[in-house]
Amino acid sequence: MGPLLSATDFVDFVNASPTPYHAVALSAGLLERAGFANIKERDSWAATVRPGGKYYLTRNGSTIVAFAVGAKWKPGNPIGMIGAHTDSPCLRIKPVSQKSGCGFVQVGVETYGGGIWHSWFDRDLSVAGRVLVRDGEGNFSQKLVKVDRPLVRIPTLAIHLHREPNFNPNKEDEMLPIAGLVANELNRGSGEDVTKAEETEGEFKPLKAMTERHHPHLIEIIAEHAGVEPAQVVDFELVLYDTQKSCLGGFNNEFIFSPRLDNLNMTYCSIMGLIASVESSSLESETSIRLVACFDHEEIGSTSAQGADSNLLPAVLRRLSVIPAAAAAAASGSSSASSDDSNTSYEHISSTDASSTAFEQTLSTSFLVSADMAHSVHPNYAGKYESNHRPEMNKGTVIKINANQRYATNSPGIVLLQEAARLAQVPLQLFVVKNDSPCGSTIGPMLSAKMGVRTLDLGNPQLSMHSIRETAGSHDVEHAIRLFESFLSSYGELEGKIIVD
Repeated sequence: MGPLLSATDFVDFVNASPTPYHAVALSAGLLERAGFANIKERDSWAATVRPGGKYYLTRNGSTIVAFAVGAKWKPGNPIGMIGAHTDSPCLRIKPVSQKSGCGFVQVGVETYGGGIWHSWFDRDLSVAGRVLVRDGEGNFSQKLVKVDRPLVRIPTLAIHLHREPNFNPNKEDEMLPIAGLVANELNRGSGEDVTKAEETEGEFKPLKAMTERHHPHLIEIIAEHAGVEPAQVVDFELVLYDTQKSCLGGFNNEFIFSPRLDNLNMTYCSIMGLIASVESSSLESETSIRLVACFDHEEIGSTSAQGADSNLLPAVLRRLSVIPAAAAAAASGSSSASSDDSNTSYEHISSTDASSTAFEQTLSTSFLVSADMAHSVHPNYAGKYESNHRPEMNKGTVIKINANQRYATNSPGIVLLQEAARLAQVPLQLFVVKNDSPCGSTIGPMLSAKMGVRTLDLGNPQLSMHSIRETAGSHDVEHAIRLFESFLSSYGELEGKIIVD
């Protein structure tokens, strides 16, 4: 796959992923087409997950974990991992969003993450997310919606009325989007039938009807895109997104102009790196597990059931660490053929024959690449960067280092990744912040401390991080995919060559 082709495919991925829910659904589709089977956390994996197999699971519809088990896997063997995140700073519609002012219909929103909020003004915005709907039998299901046309806009105040040199809007009062005119809504009679239908159902409602909490017209649009009737919409988690599409730009298409590069760029590259690794390098002689985890809620600290600071990755690794070797699995399969419960004998082998310290052994031999976007040097603010550490676009993925452990990178990790990059024939760059500059962080230090797993932080270089419109290098998509493919394919062999106890 050529550099621009990879970039073009990534642009399509971003355009179809205005929310983490969409990104996870698209990632699941990519994995399934590559032969990965969907498994559930709530199920037993004893009769399902076997050496040589490829699997993925989701949590909350916004976090996804995918892995391929080497055919020569044994309990306690290493796992090569890449961790990324699916969320980006955005504006989220409040639980009660119906507002109006001075004749305008407005929508109440709250900020999510540390966005550059002034960049959200005067953009053509729409809504996307997940909707919980109820069917005629009282069951509830999740529907993904993405309204493709502009619905709302946050207008700036004219320069004639705002002479201050800095634009720092009040996030509560001055970032309310406008969605229409009150007079038009009244003339339209929007939502009268919907509200009446809900009021005449005669059942007790712990919360106000959706058409009382939100503008009825909004509910109608959401229901239309979810393929249900307005009265079936029970709740939703919707965000605003910019309807201007991601695209290639620059004189020679060397740039990607896009929303949500942080961190859908690394989400896409890690998923595609895993898929490429199983297509290019067979699992037949593999002794390790290749794993990718893309978490929600990194932008707000990762402290949630689906965030990196949850039990998700440790729980998955614990279950994977005791998967029996192929011979044991085969023995289990033959012995269970005459058994009434095929899971029983397999689980017996798992619990009795696998080492009781397999989980700890796996953690001590595994490695995590924390993949989160990095800063490219900005030509207009070069003084903000350490003079020897100014990453450039299309010059390769950036290894991020911080002496105060805001990033988890150390020398053995750099040597390991350098070997993977050498095998893939892709360039790397190094980055540290200036001593007089603040430093962001990632899921890397968090997961490294939680699990005791060796970790390295990296990411593709970009400009305008956390803006509604960001910029990255188009060739770096291919660089990262090839790097991740090489790391996952070669980690089982490289692990034993770089040991520092």
